[in-house]
Amino acid sequence: MTLIKSISGIRGTIGGGVGESLTPLDIVKFASAYGTWLARKTDNKKVVIGRDARPSGEMVSSLVTSTLIGLGFEVIDLGLSTTPTVEVAVPDENASGGIILTASHNPVQWNALKLLNEKGEFISAEDGSELIKIAEEEDFEFSPVKSLGSYRKDDTYIDKHIEKILALPLVDVEAIKERDFKVAIDCVNSSGGIALPKLLKALGVEQVGEFFCEPTGLFPHNPEPLPENLIQFSNEVDNGHYDLGIVVDPDVDRLALINEDGTPFGEEYTLVAVADYVLANTPGNTSSNLSSTRALRDVTEKYGCEYSASAVGEVNVVTKMKETNAVIGGEGNGGVIYPALHYGRDAMVGIALFLSHLAKFGKSISFLRSKYPNYHISKNKIELTPDLDVDMILERIKNKYASNPIIDIDGVKIEFDKSWVHLRKSNTEPIIRIYSESDSEATADHLANKIIQDIKEVLTEKV
Repeated sequence: MTLIKSISGIRGTIGGGVGESLTPLDIVKFASAYGTWLARKTDNKKVVIGRDARPSGEMVSSLVTSTLIGLGFEVIDLGLSTTPTVEVAVPDENASGGIILTASHNPVQWNALKLLNEKGEFISAEDGSELIKIAEEEDFEFSPVKSLGSYRKDDTYIDKHIEKILALPLVDVEAIKERDFKVAIDCVNSSGGIALPKLLKALGVEQVGEFFCEPTGLFPHNPEPLPENLIQFSNEVDNGHYDLGIVVDPDVDRLALINEDGTPFGEEYTLVAVADYVLANTPGNTSSNLSSTRALRDVTEKYGCEYSASAVGEVNVVTKMKETNAVIGGEGNGGVIYPALHYGRDAMVGIALFLSHLAKFGKSISFLRSKYPNYHISKNKIELTPDLDVDMILERIKNKYASNPIIDIDGVKIEFDKSWVHLRKSNTEPIIRIYSESDSEATADHLANKIIQDIKEVLTEKV
């Protein structure tokens, strides 16, 4: 059983002992801390909540709702919804915050409370630390009976979210209709099964093959949208003669695409393709995290614009995007952030922009993919004993490659012409994660292995 408290919320496995997994007591404790934190910031006691379809969601939602009512809050429950839909609803409802009940791409035994501020954006590290302190000290006081909060259900927000997407100038419904796409979707039996068919119909896509669209929360495969988890669906796309396949994770903030022949478009390239379309029409700056593909930088510079890298984590990407006034950004895991709508990863707006792009491109999705730089990312890790000083190891590696361009805002990223290696320490275990990228798989692997060998040499010297 696992329970992880972080600056962005609390997540864990359902069942087990208090403080060791995501039990009802832990859920109530953390919801109490969040409500208390909000109440200290503002007199506006209104919170939006929504959840994905996993089986524990209704229980978690009931506990969170009752706790917030006990603290005097008005709770607006979107029910089965998506992470970006809740993010859109918070400012629309003039709420002081929001909670998304989802463990995102984690397996079915997991759930989580993901916490938003009044802008519908994830809370900052500073706010998260304050909230964790309130939870640990159990520093909360509940309302008397005459000051209890209230509850109302609102299941209209997916439709409202879609209306906002359709209103975006770069979403070209007529071009999409004219292409008459035949699209397959895999919604992993979660809330995407509600949202995506509605979205595609609104975009004028009449031929939709729906796979795993019943929102039962019983995931038919590992819900993380990686190629190894999508073999069956990829075969369906190829065999069904679809123009493309669309895959989302349980809370619909990550978008993966499948080519017409069943091959993966590449999760790193979702953002690249959408950015290409956005920049062609509205030139401006871009941003992604340090572990995302260099292809976004290449596409950005093609338009004479500037790319900036942020520390890993959505909240860090959003901060960097605001600093640089970026017109598009996100993460290489298929997370598209389009500020013209809102500052959050949003697979739904990603779908609308991508289909507009593909429709105007006029050729196949695989041909579109061939137009982008072809980089390969190698993902590795090296396990260390708990007593080792990871910061010291990273500093030694940084010094060894001091003549190379280095970024050290989040671990150490070393650039080698158009290749790079990024080393980060885990926040929860004695592990250094090592991501490398190059224009060939062999070179990416070689770079990772070279850095791993360097780390081993540092460890040998220490001994």
